[in-house]
Amino acid sequence: MKIAVCIKQVPTREWQPRLNDDKTWIREQDVSYEMNEPDAYALEEGLRLREKHGGEVVVVSAGPTRVQQVIREALARGADRAIHVEDTALGAGDAAMAAAALAGAMAEEQFDLVLTGLQSDDQGHAQFGPVLAERLGMPHSTIIMEVQVQDAALKVKRELEGGWFQYLTMPLPALLTIQSGINQLRYATLKGIMAAKKKEIRKVAPPEGVASRQQVLALYLPQKQKQTVMITGSPAEAAKELVRRLREEARAL
Repeated sequence: MKIAVCIKQVPTREWQPRLNDDKTWIREQDVSYEMNEPDAYALEEGLRLREKHGGEVVVVSAGPTRVQQVIREALARGADRAIHVEDTALGAGDAAMAAAALAGAMAEEQFDLVLTGLQSDDQGHAQFGPVLAERLGMPHSTIIMEVQVQDAALKVKRELEGGWFQYLTMPLPALLTIQSGINQLRYATLKGIMAAKKKEIRKVAPPEGVASRQQVLALYLPQKQKQTVMITGSPAEAAKELVRRLREEARAL
């Protein structure tokens, strides 16, 4: 199988966001980055499918030069080669922009299966996978918890609300968005890190006319506020008022 895994570089979870001067994006010079966690599970699933059915795993990513950090990490974990759509503007682009940029680079590869994470840890739109599938002309399914390859088809398990699951059979080629926790992540070995230095990273430019469809007008950091309220009256009156506040204001009941 020829498997593509789309990965994204995102700010580390421990990093405290700092905004740029016009409050429209983060100060990228202050950021430490890592691989998007749902994408790491998609990569692991791709590697496991290759081990079962043969073929190759190609990681695909979009963004500025710094994105090669997570590309090299993916290669060290076992991916065979990589495609990097390099453009500074893609670092802050929306799902439609990223999908348009990657679709142009991926179309000529004729992948049998494309895997993405369910959503990104930074913007969290969960739209990239379905938009990319439409761009590539592939059927897609989301929130995948299990993947089985059966001849020229897939049997997948989707996570639904309320603890329910859905089982689907899909034709190949197809695109799947992978839920975190589907598998146990592997880590790069020293041998893998050394081998990654020799693996191919094909750099391509995004197609002309690719632009973000969203405009960020302003960003702000959540304000942490604490307030102490003293409830007066008799014990019965105070208890009644407490229940009312929990139900109507805090919505905890």
